Amino acid sequence: MPVSRVGMIVHEGRPEAVEAAATVHRWCAERDIPAVEIDIWRQDRPRRSGREEAESAGYPDLVVTLGGDGTFLRGARVAAACGAPVLGVDLGRVGFLTEVCVEDVTKALDAVAGDEATIEDRMTLTLRASRPLEVPEGIESLLRYGRGPTLPAPSVRPGDPVDVGWGVPMNVNAVNDIVFEKLARDRQASLAVYLAGRLFASYSADAIIAATPTGSTAYSFAAGGPVVSPHMDAVVFTPVAPHMAFDRTLVAAPDESVAVRVLAHSGRVAVSIDGQLRGVIDPGDWVAVYRGRHRLRLIRLGPTDFYRRVRDRFRLSDAPAAVADGMAAPLIRPDQPVPPDLAGLRLPPPEEEEGADGGAAH
Repeated sequence: MPVSRVGMIVHEGRPEAVEAAATVHRWCAERDIPAVEIDIWRQDRPRRSGREEAESAGYPDLVVTLGGDGTFLRGARVAAACGAPVLGVDLGRVGFLTEVCVEDVTKALDAVAGDEATIEDRMTLTLRASRPLEVPEGIESLLRYGRGPTLPAPSVRPGDPVDVGWGVPMNVNAVNDIVFEKLARDRQASLAVYLAGRLFASYSADAIIAATPTGSTAYSFAAGGPVVSPHMDAVVFTPVAPHMAFDRTLVAAPDESVAVRVLAHSGRVAVSIDGQLRGVIDPGDWVAVYRGRHRLRLIRLGPTDFYRRVRDRFRLSDAPAAVADGMAAPLIRPDQPVPPDLAGLRLPPPEEEEGADGGAAH
């Protein structure tokens, strides 16, 4: 793909990320491509929305993140605002979203510029609310203690006033999840949950999670939710520590919304988007989560092997009890041509060798 402007999000607390950013700057300078670092945390000014960051950076057509999955999510919200693909350089501990190791930054950029990479798109989530989201000042100060500046509450998308009954449309593009959780330890979040517009259940719980398939391996997974292939679209609804017998996850169709209304005697409820607190809602307020119009566009340098990444990250193939009974073959892939009835399946290439992750990512 042609690259005419690069935006970078750098985890400035990691020396190796700063060093890799210098490599990206050199690569761009050699090709007369403008490069700018964006979403920089400064204590002397508040952080900006993804749209404001994209505008300030001159709307880059490639966003490079240098850090872990948290840094990637920072870049994703900026990239979604300008439709740019994201190349994630892995410097974190888990690395479900990032694509390449730091040693391969130059090679990855060459592949992108040489049109040797592919772009994989993922579903995002957006929302409408009964009123604009706000973060109370006292809570923001508490959150900032010992950390960088917090993100502002989402801005309101343009909309027709006659749509007000459907809620205020918010500028949100969640890659992983939108979470509704209790704000005070001694007050549960009491929430009526609506699936596809109909009341499903009322929960008294620590939290309610609405996740994308990409986010199914994040908070939803930690709360007991399923691992969902990121190649599909779905809304994964997971309650966290509900005070009721039904505590199962539901996987809704991509055209089905998950809405929550805060019940009259509930404590206040925090709304977090991709792990960042973006608002607080009160009894009587409601929020509806549904598939976003904007897709996350991921740069991929080779075939995606999501299940290998899950297997390796959670060490699923070398558990002592299983290893004692013998090692399983790494692939089931005959060398013969694929039969016609299997031609539509997603299969590993016959020449693939098991070993290094080879750039495959979530």
